[in-house]
Amino acid sequence: MGAGKRGVLTAAVTVVCAVTVLAVPGTAFAAPTPPPDPGTTASVTVVTSDVELEAVRKKLDKLYRAAAKATDEYNAAEEKARQQTAQVVRLAKKIVEGREKLADLKDRAGAAAAAQYRGGGLPPEARLVLSDDPQDFLDSAGRVRQEQHATKGLLGEMTRTQRDLEEYAEDAREQMRKLEAGRKVKAAAQKRVERQIEAAEKLEAELEQEEKERLARLERQAAARAQATWLSSGVLDELTSKATAQGREAVAYATAQIGKPYQWGAEGPNTFDCSGLTSQAWLAAGKTIPRTSQMQWQHLKRVDVEDMRPGDLIIYWADASHVGMYVGDGVMVHAPRPGRTVTLAGAGSMPILGVVRPDPAAE
Repeated sequence: MGAGKRGVLTAAVTVVCAVTVLAVPGTAFAAPTPPPDPGTTASVTVVTSDVELEAVRKKLDKLYRAAAKATDEYNAAEEKARQQTAQVVRLAKKIVEGREKLADLKDRAGAAAAAQYRGGGLPPEARLVLSDDPQDFLDSAGRVRQEQHATKGLLGEMTRTQRDLEEYAEDAREQMRKLEAGRKVKAAAQKRVERQIEAAEKLEAELEQEEKERLARLERQAAARAQATWLSSGVLDELTSKATAQGREAVAYATAQIGKPYQWGAEGPNTFDCSGLTSQAWLAAGKTIPRTSQMQWQHLKRVDVEDMRPGDLIIYWADASHVGMYVGDGVMVHAPRPGRTVTLAGAGSMPILGVVRPDPAAE
């Protein structure tokens, strides 16, 4: 690694350690090795310690978690935009149908009014005197009253239709206002996602290949420690529930995606984010669930970890910013983060907020 590049990395690590207070008291960090004297040919190798890489790992974890939270906000805004767009389309259809109905009612009311005018030019007393058949007059008078009632009904229906049109138009305007506000929320979330990922990728780019490999090993070790702690709690001793038919289908779909890249905002079929994987897996099993991990946490039935069964969703972190699907034997499948692929991991490898069940009514 060149001295200039090593200096940038060392400075970045120093800032990381200072800001996140990751080092325990008394821990010394490796200082950058001074460059060789001009003219010398001896090469100097600077080794980044595992302590420094651990600081980088925690910083990356923080950045990617922030990106995951922003991704959830983006996905929620995207889902809301879909619903609002569909509502605008439905309202537009109702407006078109209402205008056609109103035009038809106007034509019918006009024809009825013209007919009444032609048949009702004389007062009833005069028409009775001039009529050759009183009974025919009475029948005719009854028809006129019916026509008048029908015309009144047409006018009333026209009024109601016009009122409905005005309400549809106002609803459509309100949905468009919400849609525009949602676009701004989505755009802001997208910027936050991209900013966090860019910062993480920049930090990783400062590492040499050997350091990246060691960093990946540290990630695996951290996950293994968390999983071991979770297992030592005895949680698996109570996990005796078996998957439902739908749960098995959801697990089959999710595990079939192993190896496919993570992509924020993606719902497949070639790339996924964490909640895109779980929502699509359950959709493949015939069950529609909320799109984001936070909405899954809010709207699906919560169950105790001890009652967890394959197909249930494990929600991670206090902000519900990540989700995986339990597959059994203390293992879950998930789409971890940018730069990673859909994979199996220990169900307890991250802090568990809780467990939710998409099919609580199934036996």
